[in-house]
Amino acid sequence: MAEGTASPVHLPRRPIGQLGAAVLVWAALVSTAGAEETLPPVKPLFDSAVRDTCICLGPEGTYYLTGTTAANPAPARDKTGWWWVNEGIRLWKSRDLKQWQPLGLVWSLEKDATWAKQTKGGKRAVWAPEVHYINGTFWLPYSMNYRGCGLLKSTTGRAEGPYVDVKKDGPLTGRIDASLFQDDDGTVYWVYQDGRIARMNDDMTGLAEKPHLLKPANAKHVGFEGAFLSKYQNKYILMCADFNRSERGRTYDCMAAVADRVDGPYGDRYLAIRHAGHNMLFRTRDGLWMSTFFGTPHDSTAIFTERPAILPIAFDADGRFRPLRRTSAPPEAVAPSLDSPFHRGRGESQRWRSLLYCTAPFGRGNNSRARSSRFRTKGSSDGE
Repeated sequence: MAEGTASPVHLPRRPIGQLGAAVLVWAALVSTAGAEETLPPVKPLFDSAVRDTCICLGPEGTYYLTGTTAANPAPARDKTGWWWVNEGIRLWKSRDLKQWQPLGLVWSLEKDATWAKQTKGGKRAVWAPEVHYINGTFWLPYSMNYRGCGLLKSTTGRAEGPYVDVKKDGPLTGRIDASLFQDDDGTVYWVYQDGRIARMNDDMTGLAEKPHLLKPANAKHVGFEGAFLSKYQNKYILMCADFNRSERGRTYDCMAAVADRVDGPYGDRYLAIRHAGHNMLFRTRDGLWMSTFFGTPHDSTAIFTERPAILPIAFDADGRFRPLRRTSAPPEAVAPSLDSPFHRGRGESQRWRSLLYCTAPFGRGNNSRARSSRFRTKGSSDGE
């Protein structure tokens, strides 16, 4: 191992129950804290508000970036901010991952949307769009704030579009946080929410099977949102976001699990990157593996918040990966914020998080049935 890199955390390979898994995650947070301090810090790519950062390498060697954006990236209590409304999907491009050129709004909710154009309960925001280049064109999986997920296809083969929705009369599935994964044999999978997956039909206009949940060996799911599937050599890497506790407070982290087959069985979920909840992996033109990052303000010890970033990662022989950049703020830089729900009273924190994420409060954190029922969209092809 190179000097100055964090040691990988190896968790037991046998099922240990949810309580044991939670204890091991907390232990991993503590044990890696010292090692992480020796790493150089991750830095924002540019100074624009972006959540859920996603990057794709196009066929001409250009990188494309997207994520949740808005003219008003305000906290959840502000109903004019991106938790409630935004304009659509924006893209940036770069040749070197350093200088980024904005391409503007490539898909507008007002001008281009069909089923997603309608405002419900004051909400009309695109959350966590991704950009993928598959089968000769660009695709943008996206989700509306708790109204389901859709998929856009570029009609020109260019990242700038224009884009059309493959299913104009409603969401492709319910829930949130849609993604795509293409296996080595060309098969394309629809991945979303907490690790749900379904094979797509050949023209990618719909699902060829009922979705099902990919589960790790030691928990009900890898994480409650932000699912992303990748492949390293012959290992399938399933990533999701989840909240954990550390010695410095609550963190919003990238959790992961590894399998030899796309449908599993997957091994134990483990803490992959602290503060990197709802990230994704991509390879550079030079073959280097990178993770995206953005930092959420609901995690008071993230190195920064709501700015797009990337960091190199390293894999071990088992397909587990670890960060090669520091993602935590120095202890002296962390101060309680009156705006953070996690620095308020217990009851207010739980009420705020339940409203924000439409999930059970932290006091009922393992009630996955209560969580999942609130993410369903009536009339969608979502499955358990």
